[in-house]
Amino acid sequence: MTITATALPKSGEEDGTVKYAGIGPLELEAGGFLPDVVLAYETWGQLNADASNAVLIQHALTGSTHVARGATDEEGWWEQLVGPDATIDTDRFFVISINIVGGCYGSTGPSSEAPDGRPWGSRFPLVTLRDSTVAEARLADALGIEAWHAVLGGSMGGARALEWAVTFPERVKRCAVISVGAYSTAEQIAFAQAQTLAIRQDPNFNNGDYYAGNAPERGLALARRIAHITYRSALELDFRFGREAQHQETPLAAPVLGERGRYQVESYLDHQGTKLVRRFDANSYIAITEALMSHDVARGRGSLEAALSRTTADFFVAAVDSDRLYFPAQSRELAAALPGDVPVHVIEAPIGHDGFLTEIGQLSPQLREAFFA
Repeated sequence: MTITATALPKSGEEDGTVKYAGIGPLELEAGGFLPDVVLAYETWGQLNADASNAVLIQHALTGSTHVARGATDEEGWWEQLVGPDATIDTDRFFVISINIVGGCYGSTGPSSEAPDGRPWGSRFPLVTLRDSTVAEARLADALGIEAWHAVLGGSMGGARALEWAVTFPERVKRCAVISVGAYSTAEQIAFAQAQTLAIRQDPNFNNGDYYAGNAPERGLALARRIAHITYRSALELDFRFGREAQHQETPLAAPVLGERGRYQVESYLDHQGTKLVRRFDANSYIAITEALMSHDVARGRGSLEAALSRTTADFFVAAVDSDRLYFPAQSRELAAALPGDVPVHVIEAPIGHDGFLTEIGQLSPQLREAFFA
């Protein structure tokens, strides 16, 4: 197998720019096959001589690889953690973030060309988080990284980090799992199914083969609305919006149902749906959501305790206290099943699940002491 990777950056001017690596064919856990996989990734800092300073940061469901600023001044999604003199100091550590297989930020996904020159579309196979880990390990090989100093992630990124620590225990020295449990629960699968069904029932979906016509934008926007409700807490929605009308709209004054105005919270969800449609592919949303539905680190490995007994990493587990998508109890269950005495750190944030993004700075002192001192 021939693996081609963009050369490692030679100076800080290449930090935070997208690179690509061809990692060859990929046989998938569910029986599918991708003949020629490309992974998109971004890096910050310099890999040292023995490749011992590499840190892998995994993005969440609709996140990109842009963790922090670099060659451009575009803000990254974990600016509070990554950069010169930050908790993960890019003057000391080589940071990499990889777009998951199935994504739409440069890695092979449903919108990519299949061997016949047409987009994969409905033919794109089911990819699990375990598959994505195997693909990422090939990229690490190409870059000369035998073991990660640390692997970190929040939400789906945390699930990906955990899968790395169990699938390749000898390659992960430290692992931070934030705002996610050891598996997707029935409720989380139920929320996910509602989102994927919203896309599939859009009249423009065409079984996933919509690239020559109109994209299923309404379905994707509805999926995002459903998801976003789980990302925010009831307290935050009540505090920000209450029962207020949107500007001059009149929710309780309309001659027919279809003409009523919106409440502010409805306008907020409309805005979130519109934002995602502008930057994300509907098929990728389905592919990655179903990858997250597959999350079960113990699948085929016995009990949860038995599966986690394979690990050799030092673990850092954290939860958002107001999270109603991945409840803190799931983080406590994970910590209890890990070898040794693993505490659960808490992000205090009334916002809900998205606190793992907006309030990650609360964990900076603990993460620095545990992993990056």
